[in-house]
Amino acid sequence: MNYSRFLTATSVARKPSAIRSTVEIMSKAPKTVISLAPGSPNPNMFPFKAAAFTVENGKTFRFEEETMKRALQYSPSYGIPELLSWLKQLQIKLHNPPTVNYPPNQGQMDLCITSGCQDGLSKAFEMLISPGDTILVNEPLYTGTLHAMKPLGGNIINVPSDEHGIIPEALKKILSRWNPEDSKDTTKKAPKFLYTVPNGNNPTGYSLTGDRKKEIYELARKYDFLIIEDDPYYFLQFNKPWAPTFLSMDVDGRVIRADTFSKVLSSGLRVGFMTGPKSLIERIVLHTQVSTLHPCTLSQLMISQLLYQWGEEGFLTHVDRTIDFYKNQRDMILAAADKWLSGLAEWHVPKAGMFLWIKVKGISDTKDLIEKKAIEREILLVPGNAFFIDSSAPTSFFRASFSLVTPEQMDIAFQRLAQVIKESL
Repeated sequence: MNYSRFLTATSVARKPSAIRSTVEIMSKAPKTVISLAPGSPNPNMFPFKAAAFTVENGKTFRFEEETMKRALQYSPSYGIPELLSWLKQLQIKLHNPPTVNYPPNQGQMDLCITSGCQDGLSKAFEMLISPGDTILVNEPLYTGTLHAMKPLGGNIINVPSDEHGIIPEALKKILSRWNPEDSKDTTKKAPKFLYTVPNGNNPTGYSLTGDRKKEIYELARKYDFLIIEDDPYYFLQFNKPWAPTFLSMDVDGRVIRADTFSKVLSSGLRVGFMTGPKSLIERIVLHTQVSTLHPCTLSQLMISQLLYQWGEEGFLTHVDRTIDFYKNQRDMILAAADKWLSGLAEWHVPKAGMFLWIKVKGISDTKDLIEKKAIEREILLVPGNAFFIDSSAPTSFFRASFSLVTPEQMDIAFQRLAQVIKESL
């Protein structure tokens, strides 16, 4: 892989920070090293001296004073070494990436910790998108992604999808505008990357099948574009076996994968991780060096201590319990929808995630219905237009989240909504 054509001028111009480099060195150095290099505050002056954390099995772990000093101090921009090591083994176990042992300049797999998944994605977009670049996405998609992409000036093209994800034939048709050789000609603006949420897509809940992923990956090879695999709901897939990931198919080093602990451990700790070719992960880390400096050390140590206490088996057992909860939530909202919205709306059963994507029959634009009439009946939903490239275009869809509400609240909400729809027809 030649990554030079993908990088923006801004990303190419980024250089390693000499000061940040000393932090990386000290994180691995023996205690005998005397460092007069970093401008780190003296942790003896930090007012927090210890902390204890109780987890769901009743066990606790403590941060004694020395650990607290570390938790409250600057740390490496890549992430703390022990968490990176644990996550690398997890990625190998779950995905077995072909690139794990490649040479660094030939797509070798690397990881970095980010301040949540969105932080890593935003940095990846800024690394790759120059004004006029062609970017492929599949609508509808998460509003945060659109807001991160649009200001960068790329030419965002929608690839049609259905309840099984991106339709490969539709992608082929779009790619037929270019010859495979066009990727070598910067004036042709061949697609730089395809962005997709393959499992439990926000807002639809749709998931991309393994067979379609294989077809899409081969198209990426043919037309030489990258794939950004944003998978925040990977650990909320309701049916096993889980479909293979793009990372597991990546023989070239053309997949950048975004994962997060937000949906299964904590959204407030803001810990995500990016996996991909070392040459590109390094660029994301260089961005971190001049933005947040590093992900939160305290959050990383909390999660690291928990994961080492649990082990991989314990973590995946927790994931299974979390899946059972959200699967039950999904079933309850489907029951409420069947009870009150049958005949008024239609939907597909989500295969993962936290959302039900609903199309109202007989109403071409749900914006007024959701933003005014539903709110008047004390129901909060998200109108579908927010999830499209052209947010001003009418759509019959809206998004309902089932993560926080009780079955009783779901029932009441859809009963009220049904009345609103009937009055609007």
